[in-house]
Amino acid sequence: MFDLALYAQALPVLMALTAAVWVLSLVTKDASWIDPFWPVLFLVAGGVYAWNNPVEAAPRELLVLALLAAWALRLGGYLTWRKTQEAGEDHRYQAMRANKPETFARRSLVTVFWLQAGLAWIVAAPLLGAMHSEAPLGPLDWAGLGLWGVGFFFEAVGDLQLARFKGNPDNKGQVLDSGLWRYTRHPNYFGNFCLWWGWYLLAASAGGWWSAFGPLFMSFLLLKVSGVTLLEKDIGERRPAYAEYIRRTNAFFPGPPRTA
Repeated sequence: MFDLALYAQALPVLMALTAAVWVLSLVTKDASWIDPFWPVLFLVAGGVYAWNNPVEAAPRELLVLALLAAWALRLGGYLTWRKTQEAGEDHRYQAMRANKPETFARRSLVTVFWLQAGLAWIVAAPLLGAMHSEAPLGPLDWAGLGLWGVGFFFEAVGDLQLARFKGNPDNKGQVLDSGLWRYTRHPNYFGNFCLWWGWYLLAASAGGWWSAFGPLFMSFLLLKVSGVTLLEKDIGERRPAYAEYIRRTNAFFPGPPRTA
């Protein structure tokens, strides 16, 4: 059953958290600090739903929280490490700052920080859907856990392979086309896709079918907005070798490389 009042409780908390990160961005003049906080937003949302859940804690809620903590700590740690390896602000935010720099500081609160709070709130719906039930674990839960495991593997291993590749100076200007990156151009995005649909199966098993809009929205972001489409918008022009990589490698769902 959809509890709108409980679902809405996470949004102001997420907005307050991202406002605090916004203050950090003003001090450091670097809006890209929001990126490492992206997985933290989901961990906080899950915590809010668990804390305010009128239903007594059940195995499914504990499972969801454990999976959520593992994912958020892994991804948050990786994104924080990656942030420390980069010099200055991410190019996306530099471009936004260059457009009317005199107003970027206040505009970014809404267009960067509160926007991400709102996106996370929408996507996190299956977390509430999975927790708001005392129903015992069943086959759909185990299917969700398996899909979540596939997603965690693709996301974590994909990030590790990319980090190692970029860490080798000999690979500068080259394209990573080995490991998981041989079968999909975006194993980390595919992993994230599987993670959220895995959480949704846990929610569906608990009766939270209504929360499908969360993973659907995340899938739309990954495929059409901030994921594959944005990353590959002009990469073929900047890196000619990537055009050949596109020709032989699936964009999202893994598959064998094309030879012709």
